[in-house]
Amino acid sequence: MTFKTDNRQPLIAHLCILTACVMWGLMSPIGKDAMQHGMDNINLVFMRAAGGALLFWLTSLLCKHEHMPWRDILAMSGAGSLGLVGNQCCFTIGLSITTPSNASIVTTSLPIFAMILSALILKEPITGKKALGVGIGCSGALILIMSSAAAHDSRIGNIRGDLLCIFAQLSFALYLALYRNVLRRYSPITVSKWMFTWATLLLSPFMIPHAVRTDWSIVTPGAWAGTAFVVFFGTYVAYLLMQTAQKTLRPTVVSIYNYMQPVVAVSVSLAAGMCVFTWKQALAVALVFSGVWLVIKSKSRHDINTEKAAEKQ
Repeated sequence: MTFKTDNRQPLIAHLCILTACVMWGLMSPIGKDAMQHGMDNINLVFMRAAGGALLFWLTSLLCKHEHMPWRDILAMSGAGSLGLVGNQCCFTIGLSITTPSNASIVTTSLPIFAMILSALILKEPITGKKALGVGIGCSGALILIMSSAAAHDSRIGNIRGDLLCIFAQLSFALYLALYRNVLRRYSPITVSKWMFTWATLLLSPFMIPHAVRTDWSIVTPGAWAGTAFVVFFGTYVAYLLMQTAQKTLRPTVVSIYNYMQPVVAVSVSLAAGMCVFTWKQALAVALVFSGVWLVIKSKSRHDINTEKAAEKQ
């Protein structure tokens, strides 16, 4: 029985990360459709934060209690500001302006921003392969932005929306670089419940008055269903599946699965008539993917130190 379980564990991990990335890929067109049928982008951001807080707190009640001192609880306010408030606000508002395909393509650039900030903040070495990857990836992002700026069709993209989605990745990468040590001390459920709680508290003074002024009668049943998908599957379930996969799979394998997001988003968006995929966007995708792949394959400081230690022995 043990032999069979060990053999199945990698398969389950691969299925978990695949499902998570498919959910994130679907989240862009489904969230866009909800915002086109009455759901306000600001309200959608607040529902993701408040819904995530509720769901992760309920989940924590089913898990072993993990104590977090007040010092780290307060630190979670900064993590929530960057990892959730900045990230989700910029992405959701950007998605409401640009196309689901552009928004999902930009999300794959996260490793590039993470590498740049790790070099600046954590003093991670920048190898030639990393520098080349950043250059290629940034050129792809620039092509995507310029094609949106020159487009006269909203189905091709919008430069403001593209830039907001890029800022969302930058905010999340900054969160990873600044709070990496704190995040490693606790389980994902503990970190998530406090991050989402802080995000909800920080957003409430601005978004509750906005929600009160909203005309909820114009929100269609389909928009409510789309919002429920974004909150439950795109925010809560996908994150839990990701954490399950990370326990078994290497970070590089997990990162490669992120390429599934734009594939799913573009396919669904094209089928629904939400976007038009041009050759410039195809070129941008190829460049961004190539750049991210080079960054992921580059050696980290830990890898370099391990090799030096092995050479001395």
